[in-house]
Amino acid sequence: ESLAQSEPLLVKCARWTFSPGPILVLYKASQRTFQIDYSHNRFLKDGQPFRYISGSIHYFRIPSFYWKDRLLKMKMAGLNAIQTYVPWNFHEPQPGQYLFSGEHNVEHFLQLAHELGLLVILRPGPYICAEWDMGGLPAWLLQKESIILRSTDPDYLAAVDKWLGVLLPKLKPLLYQNGGPIITVQVENEYGGYFTCDFDYLRFLQKSFRHHLGDDVLLFTTDGACKEFLKCGALQGLYATVDFGAGSNITAAFLTQRQSEPQGPLVNSEFYTGWLDHWGQPHSTVKTEVVASTLYEILACGASVNLYMFIGGTNFAYWNGANTPYQPQPTSYDYDAPLSEAGDLTKKYFAVRDIIGKVGAVYRLRW
Repeated sequence: ESLAQSEPLLVKCARWTFSPGPILVLYKASQRTFQIDYSHNRFLKDGQPFRYISGSIHYFRIPSFYWKDRLLKMKMAGLNAIQTYVPWNFHEPQPGQYLFSGEHNVEHFLQLAHELGLLVILRPGPYICAEWDMGGLPAWLLQKESIILRSTDPDYLAAVDKWLGVLLPKLKPLLYQNGGPIITVQVENEYGGYFTCDFDYLRFLQKSFRHHLGDDVLLFTTDGACKEFLKCGALQGLYATVDFGAGSNITAAFLTQRQSEPQGPLVNSEFYTGWLDHWGQPHSTVKTEVVASTLYEILACGASVNLYMFIGGTNFAYWNGANTPYQPQPTSYDYDAPLSEAGDLTKKYFAVRDIIGKVGAVYRLRW
């Protein structure tokens, strides 16, 4: 790919100026790398400016027979990446009993994404939220009644350490640097919203992720776009990103990220395309027009973004979660996403696809 590149267009958003990325890739790097260029507020993929437009899909909420179909539809919408969680309790239902085949074959799912040319933003927890039973933490952890989850409680850390020692080595060959699709890995999940605020716990996770995945992988955190959340959710050495939904003040949201990360790419790790449902309440919806206009603003700022969810799927069996005070989620996790629970294309799908195409044409981008 030796086509010439002209000067990248600059897009102004609030107080900052950003380069939206390269027009064309100049060369194929001999070594695959994915890094942050702090001096220019952007990602570098194989040494070239890059940003992602991603969509969330949960393999554990979709029968494996349909994985490729859903991924292909995401690719055809113009996405260049996907984002997924790994629920611990889905893979270790009992201590030492591991499930990684059939519907639990996360490696196969990630390989399918790779084959379709989709990059991967991985969120292995150990806590994931996701409106999933116990946020992905195994119920057997509660056999110790006094355990303090998501903290430096010795019994909790021992279980986490053992689990990560099983999961992360399976994923290491799938890192981008190793020829796979995984470009970034999230540590914990919206930890700033949890009461423990235990920085030693985050440091323990950081050390474990580095031990199993190496020093080259880009680790990040995600928290709500609120100063109070980032106070306990961010940690030096983990790139801090934020999440916010349609209709939000994106300048204010990214200003919040800038308080933790004065330099580096702007990232919305969860741009909400819809919202979750609760038993006994009407199905939640978010207007397509609001989703489309906010997405355009985010992309026009030169930010990277993940659409949560792009397809919601189904809470099979008893995997649905619940909020506090007690509000259980139903079996459906449709989320009013661009792809319906059944995988059908919706009005929102075509609107999102059009926005991605419009931004790419206006700023001459190739995602």
